[in-house]
Amino acid sequence: MYSEWASLSAQISANSCGAQCFSVLNKFPASAGREVVISVVKQLGTNLGITQNAEPSHLVKDEEVKWCMDVICFGLSLPLQEHETIKDCVNVYCEWLTALHPQPRISVPKPICEDANLYARQIINHFHNLFVPRQGESSDTIKRQAVLCHRVLRTLQQTAQISQHMDRQTWDTLLLFLLAINEILLAPPTVKDDVGDQLCERVLSVLFEVWLLACVRCFPSPSLWKTLQESCAMWRHRVALVDQWNRVNLALTARLLEFSYGPDFTQLKIADEDSQLIPAGMSNDCVAQTWYRFLRMIGNPTALCSPHIISKSSHFVQWALTHEKGAETHQHPCLQMLPQIFLNAIRGISSQVDAFLGLSKTALISLTRSSTNAAAPTTPTSGPPSSSSINSLPSIGAELRPTLSVARPKCNSILHLFGEWLFEAAHIGGDTWLQNRKRQACEASKRPSSMIMENRKGSISLSQPNSLNDPSSLPPTLTIDKYESGRAEAIGTLCKIFCAKKTGEEILPVYLARFYMALQQCLKITESKECDETLASILLHSADLFRLDLDGINVLLPGYIAALEIVLPDKDLKLKTQATAINRTELRRSAINILLSIMVLPLHYHTLPIRNLTSDSSEKQLTFIQLKSRLMNILMNALQVETDAQNTHMLLGGLLLCVQDAVTFEECELSGNEHLSGAGGQNHEDNLLSSACSERSASLVSGTVSFGGQTTAMSSRDTASAHEYPSLTISDDISVDFTHDFESIASYDNAHALFVRATYLVCHRLISSWKTDLNVSLAALELLSGLARLHIRETDSLVKIVEPSQNLTIISTDALECKRAVKWICDYICYQCSRPPPAHSKDLHSTIVAAFQCTAAWLMQHPYLLQDKDCLQTVLEVVELGISGTKSQSKNGDLPKFKDEKELKPASMRVRDAAENLLTIILEQVGYFPSECGPESISSLLDELALMKHCTLPSGDGAVGVYNAEQAISKFKYFVTENSTILALLEEPLGNDQDPQPTVTLLIRGPFGRHAWTMQLRHLPRSKSGIKYHAANPGRPIPLNDITQRPECEQKNFPEGVDKVQPCVADYSIPTIEQIREQYGSSIISDIEAMLENQSIHEKLAWAESDNSVDSLSHAQECVPPTVCHEFHAARLFLSHFGFLNFEIRNPNNPVESLGTPPQRPLIVLDTKTSAFAADLDKLDKLSARTHDTVYVFYVKTGQTSAQQIIGNMTEDQSYDSHFANMLQTLGWPVQVSDHSGWTGFVNNSWSLKGTSEQPERTQQSNVPSEINYNGAQRVLYWADVSSEIAFVVPNAWNMRYNSEMDSCSLSSTSSEQSTASNVWTRAEDTGPMKSKPRNLSLELDTGNRNKEPVPPTRRKGTVSKPALLAQAPAKIFLVWLESFEDYLNFPVEDLLAYARTGEELQSMQMPRAADCHVIFVHSLQSGLLRVKLLGPPGRMSFATPLVDGMVLSRRVVGNLVRQTALNISRRRRLDNESYQPPHVRRRLKVQDIVQKYKMDLSEAELLAHLFQRSI
Repeated sequence: MYSEWASLSAQISANSCGAQCFSVLNKFPASAGREVVISVVKQLGTNLGITQNAEPSHLVKDEEVKWCMDVICFGLSLPLQEHETIKDCVNVYCEWLTALHPQPRISVPKPICEDANLYARQIINHFHNLFVPRQGESSDTIKRQAVLCHRVLRTLQQTAQISQHMDRQTWDTLLLFLLAINEILLAPPTVKDDVGDQLCERVLSVLFEVWLLACVRCFPSPSLWKTLQESCAMWRHRVALVDQWNRVNLALTARLLEFSYGPDFTQLKIADEDSQLIPAGMSNDCVAQTWYRFLRMIGNPTALCSPHIISKSSHFVQWALTHEKGAETHQHPCLQMLPQIFLNAIRGISSQVDAFLGLSKTALISLTRSSTNAAAPTTPTSGPPSSSSINSLPSIGAELRPTLSVARPKCNSILHLFGEWLFEAAHIGGDTWLQNRKRQACEASKRPSSMIMENRKGSISLSQPNSLNDPSSLPPTLTIDKYESGRAEAIGTLCKIFCAKKTGEEILPVYLARFYMALQQCLKITESKECDETLASILLHSADLFRLDLDGINVLLPGYIAALEIVLPDKDLKLKTQATAINRTELRRSAINILLSIMVLPLHYHTLPIRNLTSDSSEKQLTFIQLKSRLMNILMNALQVETDAQNTHMLLGGLLLCVQDAVTFEECELSGNEHLSGAGGQNHEDNLLSSACSERSASLVSGTVSFGGQTTAMSSRDTASAHEYPSLTISDDISVDFTHDFESIASYDNAHALFVRATYLVCHRLISSWKTDLNVSLAALELLSGLARLHIRETDSLVKIVEPSQNLTIISTDALECKRAVKWICDYICYQCSRPPPAHSKDLHSTIVAAFQCTAAWLMQHPYLLQDKDCLQTVLEVVELGISGTKSQSKNGDLPKFKDEKELKPASMRVRDAAENLLTIILEQVGYFPSECGPESISSLLDELALMKHCTLPSGDGAVGVYNAEQAISKFKYFVTENSTILALLEEPLGNDQDPQPTVTLLIRGPFGRHAWTMQLRHLPRSKSGIKYHAANPGRPIPLNDITQRPECEQKNFPEGVDKVQPCVADYSIPTIEQIREQYGSSIISDIEAMLENQSIHEKLAWAESDNSVDSLSHAQECVPPTVCHEFHAARLFLSHFGFLNFEIRNPNNPVESLGTPPQRPLIVLDTKTSAFAADLDKLDKLSARTHDTVYVFYVKTGQTSAQQIIGNMTEDQSYDSHFANMLQTLGWPVQVSDHSGWTGFVNNSWSLKGTSEQPERTQQSNVPSEINYNGAQRVLYWADVSSEIAFVVPNAWNMRYNSEMDSCSLSSTSSEQSTASNVWTRAEDTGPMKSKPRNLSLELDTGNRNKEPVPPTRRKGTVSKPALLAQAPAKIFLVWLESFEDYLNFPVEDLLAYARTGEELQSMQMPRAADCHVIFVHSLQSGLLRVKLLGPPGRMSFATPLVDGMVLSRRVVGNLVRQTALNISRRRRLDNESYQPPHVRRRLKVQDIVQKYKMDLSEAELLAHLFQRSI
C-alpha cells in the first residue's frame, strides 16, 4: 500500500538521538548540569502561576529562550531522583506550549508567542528525554515518571485539539514524536510494571487520537502512514495495541456505516467515549480513507501466530544475546500473550464483520474497552462478543437472534476486505498450515544461517531457520494449539459471512473453495472425540449454511454429520475450550438447526455420490442415502438426552418431518412402481395428496373430491382380543444397554422401523421426563397425533390376525406399537390428573386436554384398537377419570363403584369437556368417519325442509304447501331431553316407504351435531316382514262334510267328591236362592224370573228372523279384512318405548313433587309457533360441532412489499412458480362453495345444506388462473377430520370487496344478536333436586343426587355485558410463498389483514392485529427443497410443531406439514385460553338458550294430552 513511499523511521531515530545530545550541558559533568538546571528551572517555575500569581516572562529574546530550553532539555533527562526538578521542567514546557492556544498564558515568553510553531517543535522533541526508560529505578520512581508522562501526553493532546495555528511541520513533528515515544516504550519486550508497561495504553491511545485529529486538520503524508504501519508491527507483542486498534476501528466503522448505508442501516452501538474519538469535522471521504488505513495498520493478524516473526526485532535479539542461560528470541516470556492478542485481533475483525452485516449489539462495546490487566490472559465468563449472536432461533421465551440488515453489503465485498486474513487464520494449526510450515522449514534449511541486516534502523537480527520453524523449540504456552480460540473466532466469522448470502447472490468460486477447504480442515474430529472451540464455533455460526443455495455445499455434509455425532448424542458433552466459555444449550440448538436443514437430503438426492474435496480418489465415494441411518441415529439419540425445552421442541418437529418424509417417499415410490406396472391410475399430485391426507378414505381423483366411505379392510381392522400382549411397564429412564440393543434391531432403512422407534421413544420420554413441561408435552402429543395419521405400507411387518367369530382375516400393521402408544398416553393422563392440588394449573389441564385429543387421533386412525378388551377398558377408564375425576376401579381387585355412588370432581371443566368429546368420538365416529356425508360434515345433511320434501301424507299428495323452514317445522313436534338434546319428531312416513307401519322420523340436535333417524314399530324383523299375513280376498275355507260323532256324557260342574269336602266360611259368602227369597221377598224373585223368560223369547225371535234374512249365516258375504290403519301416534309410542314418559308417582297436592322446573323434567315441550324458533334452530345448525380454522395463502415475488402488489399476483397475466400451485393441491381438497356443507372460510355461507345456500350465485372470476383460484368466491381448498375443519383461501381483489359488503350487512344485525348470546359464557348447571327416575345407561352424569355431591368446578364466567368476551377470534394464519427469502422482513401483514376476514371478527368484536398473526413463510431453494420461516406473536405457546423455524422440507410433505402446523397453532391458541368453550359446549349452551325461550310449562296430564294432538 505504501511500498513506493519512503519510511520516516530513520528520522524518528535521529530525532531521538538529537534530543538526548541537544543540550550543551551534556558536555559538562552531570553534577554541574544538575546545579544549573535546578537553579534555572526553579526560577522559571515560580512565574508560572502554580504557587503564586503568574507574571510575564523576563525572556524577551530568542537567544534567552533557546538557552533556557537548552537547560530544560537537559533537565528532562535527569535521573528520576530529581523528581521535583523534572516536574518543574515539565510544568514550564507545558505552560509554554499554550502559545499554540487561542489565548496563550501570560507567562509564555514573547519570542515563543511570536513563532509558536518553531518553538513548539523543539519543545516536543525535548519531551522525548522524559519518556526514555531509566535503568535500575524503583517502582515508586517509575510511577512518578509515569505521572509526568501522563501530564505531557494530556497537554499535547489538548494542544492538538484546540490549537488553530499548528502548521503541517508542527503536525508532522508531533506525530513523529508520538511514534518515537511509543517506539522507545513499546518496542522492547514487555517487562511487568516498567514505565513502558504502565504507559502502554495511554501512549497508544494518545497516538491514535491525535492521529485521527491530524486526519481532519492536516492529513498525514503516505510516509507517515507507512512509518505508523512499520512501527505498529514492532509493537504487536503488546496487548494494548490490538485493543486500541479495535477501539479506533469500531469507532470509524460506525461513522462509515452511517453515511455509506444511510440511517436505516442497523446502528453500530459503541461506548460514548469511543464515539468521541472521531473528530466532529471529519468528512465522509476522510472517514473512509482513515478507516481503511487504520484497518491495515497492524498487518496480517495471522503473523501473531508466529513468535519468531514477532520477536525478530533488535530488542528481542539483544535480550536473547544477553540472557544468562542463552535463549531464542521467541522464548521471551512476554510472547506468551500472543494467543490472547491473536484472539483479540480476530475478535475485532469479527466485530467489524458483524457491523457490516447489521448484527450490531451492545456487547461489542467490550471490545473497545482498554484491558485493565494486560499482563495475563483473561478468561471471560461469557462467549466472545462476536459469538453472542448464536441465538439463531425464534425461540419460546428466549432472546431472538438479531436479523441481518436488508441493506447489508454482498458477501464478496466483505470477503474482499477481511477474507484473506480470516481464511489464513482459519487454517492455523490445520493440515494445510502444517504442510506449508514444513515446506518453508525445508527450504530455509537449505540456506546457511546468516546475519540479516534489518531495514529498520539498521538493526541486526540473527536468522536461525532451523530453530525458528521447529515447533519443538517453542515453549509449551506458544504451541499452535494455544491459538485455537482465535482460529475458532475466524472460522466462525467466515461462517457468519457466508450465512449472510442473499437469495440469488453470487459468491466468487475462489471464496467458496477456500471456505470449504477451511471448513473441512476445521471439522476434522480428533481421536479424543472432544468438541474443541473450532468445532463449536462452526456449529454456532453455520446454522443457515445448508439452506442458502451455496454451490457445492453438500461436499461438507459428511464432515458436518461427524461433528453432529460428537455434539448432539452426548448427554455430558466434553468441551475443550481455552479463552471462551461456550453455552452448551446454545451449541446444541445451533447443531439441531443444522440437523433440521439436512434431514431431507438423503431421500432428496438418494443415490447421488458426494464428491470429496481432496484429490485422493482411492476412498470410496459416499452417496446421500448412505447417510440416512446416521442422521436418524443422531436425531434419536439427541432426543433421548436433550434437556432443554426449546431444543426438544425442535427435535420433535424434525422427527415428525423424517417419519413423514420417509412414509411419503415410500408411498410415492410404491405408487410409481404400480404406475409403471399398469396397476396405478392416479397422477403424481393424487399420490401426494392421498399420502398427505390424514384420513385414509379421502382422496383426490382427477381434481374432484371423493368423499366415499372407508374400505372394509381399513375400517374393520381388528387386533383379535385373543392375541397375547405383554404387560407394559414404564421405567424412569431407558437404560444404555437397552438403547444399544434397540438400535441394533431397528434399522432406519424404511419408514416402518422409524415409525416404531419414534413412537416408542417419544411415548417413553413423554411420561418419564417431559410431563412437567407444557410446551414439550404439547409438542410430543402433536408428534404422536401426526404419527397416528401415517399410513405405513410395510409388508414385511404385517401381522395376520384371524377372527373366527366374524369370519374375518385382518392384516394389521404394528398393532402392538399402536396399543402401546394409546396405553402410554392414557397413563400420561392418569399421572397428570393424579398430581397434588397445588400442581393443578392452567398449563397442566392444557396438557390433559391435548392428551385426550391425541388419544382420539389414535383411535380414529386405528379403530381396531377398540376391539381389544384391554385397550378398550384402558381408554374408557381414562374417559371416566376425565368426566368424574375418579375411576370406578382404582385397582383391578376392587369392587367397581357405580356412577350414582361417585362424587363429581373432574380436574376442571376443560378436562371434562375433552373427555366427553373423546367418549362421543368412540361411540359415534370411530370406524364410521367419514360417513356418507363425507368429511365435510359429521352431522346429517337433512333438516326439516329436506325431510318434508320426501314426506308422504295420508292422502298421498306429498308435502303440498311446504315451501319454507317455518312451514316444515310446523309439521314436527319438538321436545328437549336432558336439557341438551332437541328431538324433532315427524309422524308422517317418508315417501320411500310403502310399508304402513308406525313410523317416526327424528332429527336429533345435540352437542355433537344433527342426526336424522327413521324408526318403525315392527312386530316382525325386516327379514320376515315381506310375508303378507292379510290379503284383500283370502277366500272361503273348504267345508268338512264328515262330522264326527260326539259321545254323550253328563256335564259336571264340580268334582265328584265335592260334597265330601267340609265347607268353610267362604262357602257361605254367596247366598242361596232361598236366602235371597227370604231377604228380598218372593215378588222380587218373580220379577227376575219374568225378565229372564221375556229375554229368552226375544232371543228366539231374533234368531228366527236372522235365519230368514239375506244376511243370515247361510246367505252371508265372504269375510273382508278391515282396512289397514294409517293413523298412528308414533311420537307417543317412541317416547314411551324409549322411557321418556316414565313418570314417578307424585303427590299432586304437593307442589314440590310436581314435574319440577324444566331442566329436571325428563321431557320438555317446545313451542314452535313463535316465528323466531326457526331462526334459532338455524343458528344452532350453524354452530359446527368441530373447530374451524382458516389459512390465507399469498405469493410474494422478489422485492414486493405492498399488499396491492402481492394481491395482484393472483391474476391471470402474472407468472408464478409452478411448485406453488402444486403445493396448493396438497393442502386440501378443492371444493365448490355452492355445494359445500362444511367450513368455507366465510362464516355467512358455511355449514349450509347442499343446494340450499342462501348466497346469490357469484360471477365467474375469469382473471384468476383456475389452479390458484381458491379465493372463496366459487372454490376453496378444504380439509377436515373428525374434530376440526380448515379452509385454505388464496385472496385476491374480490375478497376486499366481499368483506366490505359483509361488514355493512353485519353491522345492522349485530345489535339484535347480542342479547340472544348473553349466556354463552355461563355454564348452565342444573339446580334443585331431580325427582324423576334417572334413565338407565345414560351417557350424561347423574344429576339427581346433588345434595350428596360437592359443587363441581364451573366454567369461569365472563362479563356477559361485553360482547368482546363472547368468543375468541380465531388465530390468523398466513402461508406465504417467497421467491426471495429476504422479503419476509418487509411482509405487509397489517395491510393484508383486510383481505383475510371470515366474518367472525364482527361477532366477537375483536378485530385482528398484525402482532397476533402467525405467518408461515415457504421459500423454494434451487435444489427443489423448501425453506421454512416462522413468525408469530411472542408467548409460551406461539410455535407449534411439526414445522420449525429454519427447517428444510421436501415438496412431498410440505402440504401435510403446513396443514398440521396450522391446526396445531390453532389448537394451542385455544388451549391457552382458559375460558375457551369447545364446539359441543357452545352447542349445548345454545340448546339451553332455546329451552329458556320456547319451553312450555305443561303438567303431566297436559304433556300426555299434547302427545295425542296432531301437528298442524
